Amino acid sequence: MNAVTIKDVAHAAGVSPATASRVLSGNPATSPEARERVEAAAKNLNFLPNAQARSLRSTKTDTIALLISDVRNPYFSDLAHAVEQHARAAGLMTFIGNANEDAAQQDDFLATMLSRRVDGMIVVPQGLGEQAGNASDMLRRVVDSKIPMVFVDRTLSDVSIPHVTAESHAALGQAVATLKAHGHRRIAFIGGPEHASTALERHQAFDAALEANGLSTNPDLHFAGDFRPASGADGARWFLANEHRPTAVVIADAPMAIGALRVWREAGARIGTDFSVVSFDEVDALLMHEPPIATISHDLEAMGRAAVQALRSVMNKEAVAPVELNSSFTLRASVGAAPEKGNHMEGTARS
Repeated sequence: MNAVTIKDVAHAAGVSPATASRVLSGNPATSPEARERVEAAAKNLNFLPNAQARSLRSTKTDTIALLISDVRNPYFSDLAHAVEQHARAAGLMTFIGNANEDAAQQDDFLATMLSRRVDGMIVVPQGLGEQAGNASDMLRRVVDSKIPMVFVDRTLSDVSIPHVTAESHAALGQAVATLKAHGHRRIAFIGGPEHASTALERHQAFDAALEANGLSTNPDLHFAGDFRPASGADGARWFLANEHRPTAVVIADAPMAIGALRVWREAGARIGTDFSVVSFDEVDALLMHEPPIATISHDLEAMGRAAVQALRSVMNKEAVAPVELNSSFTLRASVGAAPEKGNHMEGTARS
């Protein structure tokens, strides 16, 4: 299939190629009607500016784009705040987009930002398929356009882009060792979707932590969620219905933990007594819970700062090495002694 050209867009919009070019380059010397027709045609034809034409652009916009996975997730809200503040300090204004954990919504935002001539992009990439690392066709096209880009929080194994991530192995090792010291031997895991690199990394780190602490891994104690509250609620019901109930659970992100905690509260569970809970992401909702929830957390301020620094280096055509930050474990009252057999919510209805 041939690539869509500026002439194709002009023909579809009923304007001259020169007019289409002026609209798509942001030149104000065009009528509102022409701009509307050209922008609609470009979107319908899935048009992206030619990479060589972009390289001829001599002016900068002093703007960057930031795409996060879910604006409702306080983890990503805090990350967006850190990126925006550090970009502002560097003289860059930030357009923030929400992928809503959806590759198609990601692609719409990236194409729009490319047409707006932003100077660079910081992206939490959305994967496709059953394995972490499958990039969408649109994301590949944006990467091929050579616009400066940095991945943050997540990566895609089939796309080579500078990235800033966090690793969980050490912190999860501390969390599982602490649970073991409190007598826990059957520890469940409510994880994220397989297409997200963070979900895969956290699941692998959890299994490694079990093995490092002399505990066996058990697929029957793993529930696959999607990083959203509803799947956390489903995970909580799965946990309660387990025939051989675990005495502790690790949850892979805050929204799922919030959904799970709501179900457990309604079921009358006593967190830290009936069973123990550790969650990823240190957000206010988990700290304000009674009891406060033990967390595995990333330094989002440092992550945002590193992402902006990496993007500025890419924009200056400097070599950029991957950055991997360390997570930390904070013990709180949601972790208690493992209950004796037959003494942890045995009367709770299984549903």
